[in-house]
Amino acid sequence: MIPSPTYKLVEGTQTITVKPSTEQIRPFVCGAILRGMVFTPEIYTSFMELQDQLHRNVCRQRTLVAIGTHDLDTVEGPFTYDARAPNDISFVPLTHETEFKAGELLELYATDPECKHLKPYVPIIQSSPVYPVIEDAQNRVLSLPPIINGNHSKISLNTKNVLIECTGTDLTKVNIVLDTMLTMFGQYTSPVPYTVERLQVNYESTNISKGYSSPEMQLREMTAGVEFCNSLIGINLTGGEMVELCEKVQLGPAKLGDVDGEEMLTVTVPPTRSDILHAVDVAEDIGVAFGFNNIVKKVPKTCTVGGEQPLNKLGDLLREEISRAGYTEVLTHGLASIHDNFTALRLPTTPAVSLSNPANIDYQVVRTTLLPGLLLTLKHNKSASFTSGFKLFEISDVVLRDDDHVVCDSIVGARNARRICAVYAGPTSGFEIVHGLVDRIMTLCEICPETEYVSNSLKKGSGSDDNFADEEEKCRVTREGWYYRVVEGDDSIPTYFEGRSAHVLMRSPNTNGDEIRVGTFGILHPEVLNTFDILYPATSMELDLEALLW
Repeated sequence: MIPSPTYKLVEGTQTITVKPSTEQIRPFVCGAILRGMVFTPEIYTSFMELQDQLHRNVCRQRTLVAIGTHDLDTVEGPFTYDARAPNDISFVPLTHETEFKAGELLELYATDPECKHLKPYVPIIQSSPVYPVIEDAQNRVLSLPPIINGNHSKISLNTKNVLIECTGTDLTKVNIVLDTMLTMFGQYTSPVPYTVERLQVNYESTNISKGYSSPEMQLREMTAGVEFCNSLIGINLTGGEMVELCEKVQLGPAKLGDVDGEEMLTVTVPPTRSDILHAVDVAEDIGVAFGFNNIVKKVPKTCTVGGEQPLNKLGDLLREEISRAGYTEVLTHGLASIHDNFTALRLPTTPAVSLSNPANIDYQVVRTTLLPGLLLTLKHNKSASFTSGFKLFEISDVVLRDDDHVVCDSIVGARNARRICAVYAGPTSGFEIVHGLVDRIMTLCEICPETEYVSNSLKKGSGSDDNFADEEEKCRVTREGWYYRVVEGDDSIPTYFEGRSAHVLMRSPNTNGDEIRVGTFGILHPEVLNTFDILYPATSMELDLEALLW
């Protein structure tokens, strides 16, 4: 068993001053120094690969944090972290031997095929009026985060003293990334391994911070109940045995205590384990140390019979039947833009569940209808043949605002609603095709058409087949008290062409015999088709599946 390393933090003399202008772009910076490093080709390669891996995951492609590493012996402190206009920054980048202005350099990285590995990071700061820059006491540029380091301070196999700086928009993430770099390579410092020299960060403006000494590299304590861990993993260990297992996975020193009569395990989390956030994470590590293959398989003490939720079962059965009717199922994104969800469908913008920090304009709200996803699918498949008609359908959830909906005694303000939506696009509008799909779905759900609705069927009065419709209705399998009819739509849904829409009304014991509208269908308005760049007439339908359940 390898004991956890003890990291020694020593106070240094180097400082970095943060200018107020950095608040506009990347306000946080941390740093530290590793002295007496011994680089071999293998260690050097590993050092660079770790930075790349961190940039890809924790740093979110450098949008949250960017790492810079420098040969301390080639620069002179104190250091300055500033943000200046692109044309006010000139330096020789790591990728070249000639000097560039920052704006020119980013234009080069955006267009030069030889610099394509840096192109994804250019948009992070390119549109900003100021670019972040770190300089030494002689005004030599160390780095232009999050793009590139300066050539003057580059690391080599001969480097002995390494300055590591991390800049970003999230101070917690900046500290985590810096701690990871230091803990992974602190073992190579000399004469004493795991020795880290701190860097003092001073802010000229106190709007962000009054300053701090970095790195933190704190040891944290985390508690988890012994019984909780046993129950979660499916084992039966004593507290003492868990303490030994924690030492194996470097969560020591661990100790036992009593809290309100419950035996609690307290572990020490090293700075290498930023992923441990909850008692569940402690239990997981105990399970790893114990060995998941060593857990004895047991027959559950309770006897339960699993099965599909009725709503999911209904959806699966309908998927099979609708697919047999020639429709192709699609699965579209649950988030939509306000434009696609409302404006493009000629609907007024009504309250919807919205995202406070959407990633982009396409993901502003949770969809309230399935129709935009199907229309976007048609838009992106214009090269397909529409000669025989293009049929799509989706069975999925929409989310509606509902101030009365309660889950676990909490008013959540929204609820999910399972819908089925289908679209037909082709040389003709296909209104009768979608109408037939609506009738087919209602038949499959064993809902009987109203007598008045049946009397409108063209099967009536067809010579020798006069009684065909009556005989067909006698053979229909229906639920008692469940009826539906289709009536001409009004102009309340402007998504459809005027006079070419219909409402599906249903009454059942669940509604106490009152009619409710469970869906609509109709020919889509030309403006809707034009907005989604659909070249053929199209008809759509959308039904509420939950209303069709028993």
